[in-house]
Amino acid sequence: MSLTAQLAELLHTRQPGEQERHHARDGVTDLLASMVPVLYGSVHDSGLEPVIHVYPSQHSTENLALQFGYLSHALDFDDYHATFRGHPTTVVLSALMALSHKAPAVGVQAFLDAYIVGVELAGRLGKAIGTRHYSAGFHSTATLGTVAATGAACRLLNLTLSQTQIALGLAATQASGLRSQFGSAAKPLHAGLAARSAVGSALLAQAGFAGQADGVVESFLQALGFGAEQPQQLLEGWGAPWRIVSPGLEFKRYPTCGGTHSAAEAAFVLREQLLTPDGPDIGAIDHIEVSFPPGADTAPNIIAPRNGVEARFSLEYVIADALINGSVALENYTEQPVKPHIAALAARVSRHPDRTAPADELDPDLRFHRVTLLLRNGQRLSHCVTRRETAALPTNVQAKLHTQLRALPASLAERIFEDARLADDAALQRLISLLSK
Repeated sequence: MSLTAQLAELLHTRQPGEQERHHARDGVTDLLASMVPVLYGSVHDSGLEPVIHVYPSQHSTENLALQFGYLSHALDFDDYHATFRGHPTTVVLSALMALSHKAPAVGVQAFLDAYIVGVELAGRLGKAIGTRHYSAGFHSTATLGTVAATGAACRLLNLTLSQTQIALGLAATQASGLRSQFGSAAKPLHAGLAARSAVGSALLAQAGFAGQADGVVESFLQALGFGAEQPQQLLEGWGAPWRIVSPGLEFKRYPTCGGTHSAAEAAFVLREQLLTPDGPDIGAIDHIEVSFPPGADTAPNIIAPRNGVEARFSLEYVIADALINGSVALENYTEQPVKPHIAALAARVSRHPDRTAPADELDPDLRFHRVTLLLRNGQRLSHCVTRRETAALPTNVQAKLHTQLRALPASLAERIFEDARLADDAALQRLISLLSK
């Protein structure tokens, strides 16, 4: 039996339980928190209008998936998965919500189980593609996410094993996305296009479209793994434990690239040492250094951002914001120009890769950020936070959603918040209808 055939069987035969569904409900809640500000206009996104114009969703399930994917990734506030090295929920749930809108008979359990299976496949694809895919310039959310979301869609639609194999192959041959688009509206468009391709691949296979049933997923891994691929990682130990539980979804506390978060938290600690009765003594800082494993700044690679969207991917700006404000708040990471006083401090930050640490691509889980303040009086203040420490801190996704709902009319906010936990099948359909406005 081919790798693709074995994968198709696993997608349909492995059954999650209530623990996994609890984690999946958290993922749904977090996605809503990431999506609502742009959907309802409390945060302006200039890319949304062209997306809606070019990809109208009134009569297109694929385009609805694209819009959901764009909306949920527009702020870069959505969850992250360590072994996927990307954002699985934005692609997987966007595809599933669009398909569920088309088929109102879909129940909550089937919906959540398909989501869990999609996250499982996403994490496994991240391991199977190896260490060179991301560092070569590919955006895993877009490339691997297309295949992962297709697997989830096949589960939801209860496709045959043969149809599932064909759908996975169709997805693999469409998968694309480059990291060079980070800091622009094309990054969330990647998520939307991936969700759209997933829906289209599954529906084509369901309709009897004839693609290659075997060899395409294998070819995908070989072509984009650059010799580091490990195909058996797709199959071994499936659901033991489920990847939505371990390593689990990482829910963002800050609306910036995940590769900036431990640097921000190191800066928070240092800020406490600068406090005076009038706030932090930023004027005492002469220079700031940030060190990390080689390659750990691959994603947050914008040194001098021009606007808040680019600033999401700037170590310098995030560190400066954390030192000045003691927070990393959404208001500083919109399409507006960067704040001059934050940018001025960011200009004093320099990057210093730690050549004694293993390269980040070998194990991103070992990533750290050490922030050092060189003060004008000659004193040095330094603090290090690891990625594991950052990931271990809990994020209250319900509080995160509640915060983002404050800008909405009370009745609408209450309806979204109440249905976010998907208590029953009706809640799922009500929620999707609210998001499909």
